[in-house]
Amino acid sequence: MSHKEDIEEKKSFHHTELYISIPRTCLPIVYHPDYNITFMGLEKLHPFDSGKWGKVICYLKEEQFIHDGNIVGALEATEEDLLVVHTKHYLNRLKWSLVVATITEIPPLLFLPNFLVQRKVLKPLRTQTGGTIMAGKLAIDRGWAINVGGGFHHCSSDRGGGFCAYADITLAIKFLFERVQGISKATIIDLDAHQGNGHERDFMDDRRVFIMDMYNPYIYPRDEYAKRAIKRKVELEWGTEDFEYLQKVHLHSEGALNEVQPDIIVYNAGTDILDGDPLGGLSISPQHLIGAEALEGDRSSSLVTSMMGHCGPSGSKFSAV
Repeated sequence: MSHKEDIEEKKSFHHTELYISIPRTCLPIVYHPDYNITFMGLEKLHPFDSGKWGKVICYLKEEQFIHDGNIVGALEATEEDLLVVHTKHYLNRLKWSLVVATITEIPPLLFLPNFLVQRKVLKPLRTQTGGTIMAGKLAIDRGWAINVGGGFHHCSSDRGGGFCAYADITLAIKFLFERVQGISKATIIDLDAHQGNGHERDFMDDRRVFIMDMYNPYIYPRDEYAKRAIKRKVELEWGTEDFEYLQKVHLHSEGALNEVQPDIIVYNAGTDILDGDPLGGLSISPQHLIGAEALEGDRSSSLVTSMMGHCGPSGSKFSAV
C-alpha cells in the first residue's frame, strides 16, 4: 500500500464509540463485567473458563493494584465496527444458534433461541472485542494497554472457531491503520499454546503485519494454509518446560522485533501454556509464565495485550495480565 493510499484509507471510516477519550486518571487496562459468560451452566461444558476475566479483576482488586474507578470500561463493538473486518454474510450466520454452537464447541447451544445466544454468549464476546479495539488506541496514547479479555485468534473475517466468534486482533490493527496517522506497521506476537490461524488468514498477504507465533503444532487448529502467513514460526514439542520455553521466547521475540520496526505490537497472552492445562499440552510453571510476560512487556513502547487461553491450575488467573 502506497503512502497516498494509506492517507485515503484513513479519510473514510464510519463513526465509532470505541475511540472515545479516556481520562488520564484511568490506567490503560480495559475490562467490563459483561465479559463473563454464565448461562444455566452451559459454559461449563467446555474446558475454557468463560468467567476467568472476572477472577483476574477480583485478584487485582484484592491486591490493591486496581479499583473500579481507575480502569477503562469496555464498550460493545457494534455491527458497523465489526464490518471493518467481517463479512456481512459471516455476521448473518451468527444469527443461527447451530453456527454459534459449532464455533464455541458447546453443542447444547443449538437448541436455544438465537436471541438468548446473542445476549448470553455473543454480546460478551462483542464487548471483549470492543475492549481490544479500545486497548489498541490506548496503547498509542499511553505507550501500553491491556485488554483483560479478547485475543480471539482463531477467528478470521469469514470464519470462527475454537471459542472465537469475532476477529478482535485483526479489528484492532485495522482500526489503527485506518484511523491513526503514522500507524502503518504492526507486529503480532502470539504466545497462546494454539496456533493463531485467524489473524494469520486475515493478514496472509499484508506486508504491513509481521506475525510471530509460538505454539504446539500437535493440537487444534493445525491450519497448514494459515501457517504461510507466519514470518517467525516457533513450533513446540509436547511437554515443553520452563527453561526451553523462556529461552525460545527471548530468542524469537528479540529476533522478531529486530526484523521490523513496528508502530504497534499486539501481544496475545495465553495461559493455556501452563502445566496441567487440559488442552495446551505444554508444561510451564506459573512463575515462569510471569517471566515470559515480563520479557514481552519490556520490549515495546506501544503494546496492546489481549488475554486469551484456557485457565490452568490455581494462580494462572492473573499470570497473563
